[in-house]
Amino acid sequence: MTELQRTPLYDFHVAHGGKMVGFAGYDMPVQYPAGVMKEHLHTRAWAGLFDVSHMGQVELTSTEGLEAAMLALETLVPVSVAGLKADRQRYGIFTNEAGGILDDLMIANTGDHLFLVVNAACKADDIAHMKANLPDHVTVTEITDRALLALQGPKAEIALARLVPHVTDMRFMDSHRVEVN
Repeated sequence: MTELQRTPLYDFHVAHGGKMVGFAGYDMPVQYPAGVMKEHLHTRAWAGLFDVSHMGQVELTSTEGLEAAMLALETLVPVSVAGLKADRQRYGIFTNEAGGILDDLMIANTGDHLFLVVNAACKADDIAHMKANLPDHVTVTEITDRALLALQGPKAEIALARLVPHVTDMRFMDSHRVEVN
């Protein structure tokens, strides 16, 4: 059996009583001491923060520029990537040669490169697919040294605005990277 991988937040989860279980090849918290029901109700009423660092984070760059990277990615996903404005993101799917769905992903335009989030269970296959099918001028870089968090719930904006005040100016599908030390 393969040893489970750990997200950058693994030690935090353990230190705060997270019950760790295997999920998509990672040791992930399934619940905390408060219990699943209390966590669920809190998220539904207020907001919940989730470690999704097991998801694949990928940067796409091109020696020919951002537009060239966008056009290259369009050969693998049936969505307009070139039409994606800076600091916006959209949902896409990888398709095979017959048009069948391989996996879904999120595509964000950071202004100087594309940032993709792919599913944890398929990330190795998704990254291999991109490396095998994108032209040589496109570089596919997996990001493995930073966390990825999902803040969900009806009061998520209020909670995040305490740390990042300009979040209140964001619209659905805006993309903004926040670095916290």
